[in-house]
Amino acid sequence: MSYQAAGPAPTKDVDGDIVEDTSIDHLVVSDDPQHPANLICELCRKFYQWGWVRPPPRCLPPSLRGRKSDLALHDPLTSAGYSVRGLENDSDHIYIAPSGVQKELLEPREMFVMEYASRKYLRRPRQLKPSACTPLFLAAFDRGAGCSIHTHSQWAVLVTLLVEREHGPRACFEISHVEQIKGIRRGRREIGNLDYHDTLSIPIIENTPVSELPSRCS
Repeated sequence: MSYQAAGPAPTKDVDGDIVEDTSIDHLVVSDDPQHPANLICELCRKFYQWGWVRPPPRCLPPSLRGRKSDLALHDPLTSAGYSVRGLENDSDHIYIAPSGVQKELLEPREMFVMEYASRKYLRRPRQLKPSACTPLFLAAFDRGAGCSIHTHSQWAVLVTLLVEREHGPRACFEISHVEQIKGIRRGRREIGNLDYHDTLSIPIIENTPVSELPSRCS
């Protein structure tokens, strides 16, 4: 992914290493809607509005329906993680949403920025914590992903429980003959997207109190 960023190059010390400075706003401030920091904020708002990360409005008390401020207080989107890998002027950066905040209200200046190669943070917003899902994000990026989204959708959780009950704890969720899978790429070593008659297999990884890489992902 390429985009246009604003501001000067990152500050470096005498050894040429990039200085970790929370004031480096040019890494996250851009008028380009395709900039990763803008994309993450937009995705968080959309997922919240579509009910992918909270109960849909019809399931909420009538007094809370359609009122953004009250909805945020009633059911904030705090238990999910979002990250995008962005390429700019040969720089490979990872943009990570903070942890423990209402992500449907996120702003670009609240993003963490990590240098992919060194795994060092180039930008750490004050009084915020990086996502606990970061090890999982990096594992996905190492496998060629351009974006990693971790939601606690009630529907996704229900599917994993049903698959485990019917097929065992190491089973995958599989789906075929659905038009939507045509938007999924076949894989790193294959060309093109899945077809209607193909089968999409999604591994189910057991949740843990702290994000850690299971043996299947290491």
